[in-house]
Amino acid sequence: MAGHQVNNTFSDVNEEQLPVANSKLHGWKHFAGLYAGEHVAATEFVIGATFVALGAATKDILLGLLIGNLLAMCSWWLLTAPIAVETRLSLYNYLNKIAGHSMTKLYNWANVAIFSVISAAMITVSSTAVRFLFNIPAQLNWYPSSFWFVLIVIAMGSIVVLVAMYGFSTVADFSKICAPWLFVIFIAGSFNLFPGLSFHVLGDTTLTNWSDFVAIGDSSIWTGFTGSGEKGIGLLEVIGFAWAANSITHFGLIDMAIFRFAKRKRYGLLSGVGMFFGHYIAWISAGIMGAGAAVILKTTITTLDPGDVAYHALGLTGFVIIIVAGWTTANANLYRAGLAAQSIFVNHSREKTTAVVGVVTVIIACFPFVFSQMLPLLTYAGLLVVPVGGIVFAEHVLFPKIGLTRYWAKYQNISRSVPAIGSWALALIFGFGLNALDVMSFYYLFIPTWLFTIVTYTLLARKYGADKSYSEEIAAEELEQQQIVEFQDAQAVHDQDFVADTSVVSKVLNGISLISLLIIAGFACQVMFFSTNMEIYSLNKSQFETYCFIFTVFYFVSAYTALRRQKKLNS
Repeated sequence: MAGHQVNNTFSDVNEEQLPVANSKLHGWKHFAGLYAGEHVAATEFVIGATFVALGAATKDILLGLLIGNLLAMCSWWLLTAPIAVETRLSLYNYLNKIAGHSMTKLYNWANVAIFSVISAAMITVSSTAVRFLFNIPAQLNWYPSSFWFVLIVIAMGSIVVLVAMYGFSTVADFSKICAPWLFVIFIAGSFNLFPGLSFHVLGDTTLTNWSDFVAIGDSSIWTGFTGSGEKGIGLLEVIGFAWAANSITHFGLIDMAIFRFAKRKRYGLLSGVGMFFGHYIAWISAGIMGAGAAVILKTTITTLDPGDVAYHALGLTGFVIIIVAGWTTANANLYRAGLAAQSIFVNHSREKTTAVVGVVTVIIACFPFVFSQMLPLLTYAGLLVVPVGGIVFAEHVLFPKIGLTRYWAKYQNISRSVPAIGSWALALIFGFGLNALDVMSFYYLFIPTWLFTIVTYTLLARKYGADKSYSEEIAAEELEQQQIVEFQDAQAVHDQDFVADTSVVSKVLNGISLISLLIIAGFACQVMFFSTNMEIYSLNKSQFETYCFIFTVFYFVSAYTALRRQKKLNS
């Protein structure tokens, strides 16, 4: 009878509103693949080249990105993953629980804006590859200078919107198979252009020691000076951006949505797969490709867009990487924007809200400034939502340690939390005020803003009742959580276990995928290490670009076919 009552209580509740069931948890491989897929993407072309344009020095890049990405990884590990695993809730649901509907709506509006702009940037990046095919000039102003470029953006964006509306699950799976290919291609592209850079600087196509690499970096890539001859950003700025680039997801706690499925808190360390493959190796590789393309075209990196760089580094495969990486990133973020919009307009379907948000996103994508200003856009987006992460951190981690009650607003049936909304508003004034006063590098503004929010929210929450006794409400909360677990355990009996595809055909397909990547890597190494003069380099470079495209086709056909077979087996 009790089990029947539990089923009646929660059967009509949307699964997304409940803590993740134990039967839905994933192992470490899932998170390694997820972070590799999301953080080795089209943005890496833009950001890697931007470091060159900002005049970072070689040693600052190599050391700064190492430290900054290590700090980012630790932020996921020590902040995001523990709260997500302990609650099994997404940030949206946790926020609704502690701050009420009004705060959640404000936060969802912020997410609609942020993810729409990021999606727009990726659509623009993909469009730079297509415009290259039609010999449309590079779009280097904040506004579009070609009517045909606008048409390309609309065409590319329409596909992204339709997929985000109706076919996102397939694209999400497809993104996972893109990750190993993207990693190989980023390194291969830098290998393909580095001998040319070496000849330009040293008069020789081969490196003899580490000092040669540093000399090439200092002279042609990360020179320490901007294109106008001014001193560029330093070590602290490089560390700060690498740490702040994803502050929206770790300090801002948006990735609670991902780590609520983790079996262990330590899975937060697996964010390092994306950080060091994507935000370290890929950013460095993108910088090399940008500088190499500039040497080939006898211009500066600031006059090139991602389509220029990718084509001269990878040939036809460059079009593939820009389009694929841009689409997969744009779809994921537009899907998030659509979900956030649907949470605001609850009477409309996710498909409809995604369509409306998608139209606005495509309009934004017509303006190239969205990808050319990715560094400040990501930093300011983090500054906008990091205070919300501070509120959740204070409520979940700090309150039990200082005698305040977690979920006090829920126990009071508050739909509009003055402490939460007030803390967020004051934190934005504080953070952007620090920026206006130029007190410190804006890359680090998220840290004092986060700390300010924690202190402010704690003081306001105490004043509004977080220090009162809620023993009856706490007991009811614990009983409800126990009932949810019982309900989910009963539901899990009907879940179908995942069946791995061990057929010979799929093994052969996966083997073809792996061999294809190894062949691409082999031809890239031939260019990098066996081009003894410019004549041989030109031959090796041409061979690489031909076979890279051929085996890219082999890779995607075999990997995607294996993916479809696996999904069919479990459908």
